[in-house]
Amino acid sequence: MIRVLVADDHPVVRGGIVALLAAADDIEVVGEASNGREAVDLALALTPELVLMDLRMPELDGDEATALILQASPAIRVVVLTTYETDASILTAIEAGASGYLLKAAPQEEILAGIRSVARGEVALAPSIAAMLVGRVKTRAITLSPRETEVLGLVAQGLSNPAIAKKLFLGEATVKTHLLHAFEKLEVNDRTRAVTKAMELGLL
Repeated sequence: MIRVLVADDHPVVRGGIVALLAAADDIEVVGEASNGREAVDLALALTPELVLMDLRMPELDGDEATALILQASPAIRVVVLTTYETDASILTAIEAGASGYLLKAAPQEEILAGIRSVARGEVALAPSIAAMLVGRVKTRAITLSPRETEVLGLVAQGLSNPAIAKKLFLGEATVKTHLLHAFEKLEVNDRTRAVTKAMELGLL
């Protein structure tokens, strides 16, 4: 049996979650918490295998409660179950040590599958959350050198390669090399798309 503590400050929502888990043959709800502080106290008193944690709660937010629980008892796993799917909320929860991030609007089977995955020692992320995190990692991975950024910035101003070479006191071949490197990093094939993608990623 997977012993679960449910932490959510909305009684109706918490009741629905408890009912969902109680209907599963392999899950036992060992406690309910109505705020972050209570979640910490109950987690340490009951030592559940897993805490299903809301993010926005009185006294302590879910990420703060998660950090405190894991600091005192690293063996407990925490799955965030929330309506929030902003970048900041996701990263804060994961940095606090959460092993899963699921959305309340998800199908019931997805929530149960996530709980079981985390109980097995895996990580569970709602599909939309996983896609968002992958996007962030890809964005972070793209970095242009100062010279590549400078050359691309002049392209954005409408300058030709010869004009850029003259302005930066470089050979045209060197300018072309910087552009080709930028194209490769940005995964594009032309000047216009290079400029627009660099702008989209905040590189220009």
